[in-house]
Amino acid sequence: MVDIADKQSKTAAPPAIEPAERKPLPRWAITFASVTGMIILWEIFGRQVNPVFGSYPSAIAVAFWDLLVSGQLWTALFESLRPFVIGYGLAIVIGVPLGLLIGGFRVAEAALGIYVTAGYAMPLVALVPLLILWLGLGFAVKVAVVFLMALFPIIINTWLGVVAVPKTLIEVGKSFVAPDLVILRRIVLPATLPYIMAGVRLAVGRAVVAMVIAEFFTTISGLGAVIINSANNFDTATMFVPIIILMLMAIGLNSLIGYVEGWVAPWQAEIAGRNRE
Repeated sequence: MVDIADKQSKTAAPPAIEPAERKPLPRWAITFASVTGMIILWEIFGRQVNPVFGSYPSAIAVAFWDLLVSGQLWTALFESLRPFVIGYGLAIVIGVPLGLLIGGFRVAEAALGIYVTAGYAMPLVALVPLLILWLGLGFAVKVAVVFLMALFPIIINTWLGVVAVPKTLIEVGKSFVAPDLVILRRIVLPATLPYIMAGVRLAVGRAVVAMVIAEFFTTISGLGAVIINSANNFDTATMFVPIIILMLMAIGLNSLIGYVEGWVAPWQAEIAGRNRE
C-alpha cells in the first residue's frame, strides 16, 4: 500500500504555474501615444483645409520659430505672464483663508456665503467695461480681471472642504481642549488640502482665459495682441501659436499643482489608492 501511494505521488502532475500578472502601460506612454496620433491626424487632414480657415502642426511650428527668432514671442509672453502671476497669486492668498473662514464659522457662512455663490455664477466678463472705468486700460485692470475670475473657485472648494471634514475629528481635538486655531491648523487644514488643490487647479483655467479676455478688452498687448493681429491678417498659423502656448501653460501649471499636492499631502494618494505611474 505504501509503495502504491509513493508511485501515485511521484506520477502526480506538478502544480500549474500561474501566468505572471500583466503590467499596465505607464501613463506617460499612453499620453505620448495619444498626442502623437492626434498630431499626425491633424497634419494629414489640416493640409486639406484652406489656410484661411485652419492650419496644421508643421506650419504652426514654422510660425512659432519666426516669432521666437524675431523676439516678439518673448515680449508678448512676458507681458501676459505679469498680470497672470500677480492676479492668480492674489486669488490663492485671499481665496484660501476666506474659504476657511466661511466654512469654519457659521456666522461668516451666513454673511458671506451668498456673495461668493452669486459671484461665481455671475458672468464676470460683463464687469470688464466697469473695471476699465475704475482702473483704466493698463496693468491694474488686467490683474483685477484675472483675480476675480480665479478667486471664486478657490473659495468655494476650500469652503466645501471645510464643511466635509468629519465632525469626529474635530470632536477629538475638542476633547483634548485644543483651541480653535489649533484645530483649524492641525485638523481642518490638512483634511481640506485636497479640496484646496482642486480649487487651485480649476482656477488655473479660468485665470488663463481671464488673461486673454483682459488683453482683448483693454490695451491690446501680450499673447492676446498676437492672436488679434494674426486673425486680422488672416495668418491662421501664427494665430495658433499663442493658443497652443496657453494650452501648454495650463497643462504645465496643472502638473506643477499636482506635484505640490503630492508634496504637501502625500497621504491623499495612499488613501485614494491612486497609482501615478
